[in-house]
Amino acid sequence: MRFLDLAATSAAVGATGGRRAKVELLADALRRLEPAEVAAGAGWLAGELRQRQTGVGWASLRELPPPASEPTLTVGAVDAAIDEIAAVGGAGSQARRRALVHRLYAAATADEQHLLTGLFLGELRHGAQAGLLADAIARAAGVPVAAVRRALLLAGDLRQVAVAGLAGGAAALAEFGLRVGRPLAPMLAQSASTVDEALAATGIPAVVDVKLDGIRIQVHRSGADVAVFTRSLDDITARLPAVVAAVRALPARELVLDGEAIGLDETGRPLPFQQTSSAAARRGGSSRAGPAAAGVPALAPAVRAAAARPGETVLAPYFFDLLHLDGTDLIDLPGRQRWAALGDTVDAALLVGRMEADGPERAGEAFAAALDAGQEGVVVKDPDAPYDAGRRGAAWVKVKPRHTLDLVVLAVEWGSGRRTGWLSNLHLGARDPGTGGFVMLGKTFKGLTDELLRWQTERFLGLAVQRGDRVVRVRPEQVVEIAFDGVQTSSRYPGGVALRFARVVRYREDKSAVEADTIDTVRTIHAGRPPG
Repeated sequence: MRFLDLAATSAAVGATGGRRAKVELLADALRRLEPAEVAAGAGWLAGELRQRQTGVGWASLRELPPPASEPTLTVGAVDAAIDEIAAVGGAGSQARRRALVHRLYAAATADEQHLLTGLFLGELRHGAQAGLLADAIARAAGVPVAAVRRALLLAGDLRQVAVAGLAGGAAALAEFGLRVGRPLAPMLAQSASTVDEALAATGIPAVVDVKLDGIRIQVHRSGADVAVFTRSLDDITARLPAVVAAVRALPARELVLDGEAIGLDETGRPLPFQQTSSAAARRGGSSRAGPAAAGVPALAPAVRAAAARPGETVLAPYFFDLLHLDGTDLIDLPGRQRWAALGDTVDAALLVGRMEADGPERAGEAFAAALDAGQEGVVVKDPDAPYDAGRRGAAWVKVKPRHTLDLVVLAVEWGSGRRTGWLSNLHLGARDPGTGGFVMLGKTFKGLTDELLRWQTERFLGLAVQRGDRVVRVRPEQVVEIAFDGVQTSSRYPGGVALRFARVVRYREDKSAVEADTIDTVRTIHAGRPPG
């Protein structure tokens, strides 16, 4: 397939408003791809490179050669060229990479160059995210969309699913199962502002879990081999030796566990998320830990044994679900059965605090106890629900003591006074699922420590697309959790709403921009309804 045809499809999808029309355009392009082109082409249509790291950023794309007058590139040729670029390393790599990039761009027409730039910078905003591609794969392959979505959840890779669906249809898609060692998209929780609202969604009786302010982990074990994955399915095994040690010590042959990794201070209270996240970003990520806080059991012996030095431990795991045990998948079982198997398999010292609630009073007591212990809140769960991988349904509902949203930073203003020289005031945007873009909701400079100011100045200068004397506009990639007191009507911003008293809680290194909260969620809060 000509690369120009794929670029034309991308442009057409971006110019089309209706979901059905977008799906038809994408399905037509998928059908025209050669079998060897499907993995790369399907990923490009979703705005993703098959090669996750290429080393190509804005600096590499300055002073590009003029576009070619005639199209000569194919999908296969471009994929091979990007492979070559991604493989560059060692001495002189910057010059070599730049030369390869220039050679590719010199062979590309203007429309092809536009698509290449969007892919390299992760800024292809034509409104074709994974959900839309799933529908298009189903249409192109002539299979039920439910079969594609389930395969996508279990495989965690749209490209693999596209290849299987287009080559082998429903039978090939059915072969995707929970495979130990291959992460699957985690089950997600809706939000509610009170435990009463949460119970209205889940029903009674319910189970109430302590919501730890850590990093989500999914741990796979097969024999002595243990792999640890993040919420975004990145492999961080080498960074969490305590998790590996703890799971390796369990009396099972094969396991897939869902939980959190968290650091504790000397009193047993949870460390701020930024510290836990920073520790997890370092190999062996150690953090001091003391006795357990409420909702967090005493540290397991295997965790303490993984300590780098006496009195210091690596981030400790706490689990709340079991998805696979010794050759048997559990994801389709009711929660109460999965959790019973979890309790029989995993030491109590590795389990998240949990209680059963027969009404609002008991659930409220659990919520208050979690907050008193310094935890983030609770997650109210329907004990009869299966593990709905990759979905945010009503079976799990999280409750925090305030409104929070995960938003995307669109621009940052230079500070003044004591913040002179630092990027300070954040421009915040919610995701617009209809356009693939972002809708600005306001600004905030509150909640920023000197450490965060230093960090975000470096971070956003690296994401800058336009530097002004007052405002630095950035690529919409960084997700930040924002607390606020309400949503008000506003004629100042294009979405017609703005956040009241917004303040930074933490940066979300574990989330991508496509996982940010939507403008629809913001409008739901504005209307006085619980989101979700």
